[in-house]
Parts: sequence; structure tokens; C-alpha cells
Amino acid sequence: MKTARLAFVTIGQTPRSDLVPEMMAEITAGRDDCPPEAIEFGVLDGLEGAALDAMRAMPGEHSFATRLRDGTEIVTSQARTEERLNQLLKEIDTQKFDLIVLLCTGTKIEPLSHTLVIEAQRVVDATVEALAQSARHLGVILPLERQVADFAERHVFSRDAQAVAASPYAGGDMAAQAAKLEGCDLIVMHCMGYSAAMLKEVRETTATSVLLSRRIVAGVVRQMI
Repeated sequence: MKTARLAFVTIGQTPRSDLVPEMMAEITAGRDDCPPEAIEFGVLDGLEGAALDAMRAMPGEHSFATRLRDGTEIVTSQARTEERLNQLLKEIDTQKFDLIVLLCTGTKIEPLSHTLVIEAQRVVDATVEALAQSARHLGVILPLERQVADFAERHVFSRDAQAVAASPYAGGDMAAQAAKLEGCDLIVMHCMGYSAAMLKEVRETTATSVLLSRRIVAGVVRQMI
């Protein structure tokens, strides 16, 4: 059996020790035969000092929250991040991977010529939209307060969502923010940085159905290999 080659692409820096191992455990659970090879790529890899600062979001810019190699949070410009991301994806597209897995639920990318891409945003939003049809109140947890205001612009659902912000990287009070969504019958943790431990905290706080983005994406990868 051929060993699948997976390219995990973060908009931050690698390795994503907070994310990729947990996803790989979900992808390979109960499948000991021929585990896939996982190689990580980061949009911010190799950047430091002024070059890294140039990626930071300015006031009023659409932004991403992501993680540096040392575990600290960085808030980057959506436009500059996506420009570098598309350049990186074109390079990866020539390296004969079976799948490219984007580790961000907010990116827009250009089509590739050779490799299937699992776009986390499309996968997560489509799943939420399917389930939200029967949800009376939809709740969303985002990494940044500045993303709450423009969520409806970047993620189009057929019903309004109540959004709160809690960073997975900067010690946001997950339980306190989740408590604001009490009464929602479906909550989505809309960032790949949210972990299984954070999911447990939200479920214990709200006692409702909660979707974890990285688990949704890992489930699709599992089906593809």
C-alpha cells in the first residue's frame, strides 16, 4: 500500500506542535497500516524582525490570528498573508503530495494544477451551514474581537450567528466567552487553533452541541487517504 504524503500548511510558523499531532491522531485512529507522511509548511517560516513585523495587521485591516514557532500569538494582515500563502501553495503543488491541508478557517486561495487541497474554511462553513438549517440559535467562537464585526462579511450563512472572541494562543478566557453563547443550540469553534481540551471546556460551560474545526477537517482527511 502506498504511503500517503500530506502537506499541512499553516499561516503561522512551523512546527505546529499544538495542532498537527492532535489532527494526525484523529486521522490515523485505528489505522495502524501504512500511516501517512506529514510534512509542515508555514507562511511565516524564515521571517523575523522587520520582515515579520511587516506581516502584522494594521488597524482596520482584515486579519488572522496565528502562532509563531515559540508559541506566541501574532495577528497578521489577511491580504499579505494570503499573498504569501498562494506563493507557497504553488511551490508545494510541484512536490507530488497526495493532499494539501490548509490549517486556517479564513483563507482564500487560487486553484492549483496538480494537488487536491482541503480548504478548512470551505469544509467547516459547509458543515456548519448544513447543520445550522435545523438550529434555532447559532453561536460562533472566533480568535479575535476584531473578527467578530466582519464575520458576516467573510463567512456567509443563511442565518445570523452570535459571535464571541477567545484567542486559542493568547490565553483567552474560553469558559467566560462560551458562557455568553448559552441558549445557542449549535456552536462552532471557528479556528484551527482551538484544541480538544478547549472543546471540552466549551461543552462543559454551555451543555450544547459544539463543533471543533480541526476535527471536522481531520475527518475529511481521514476519508481521503
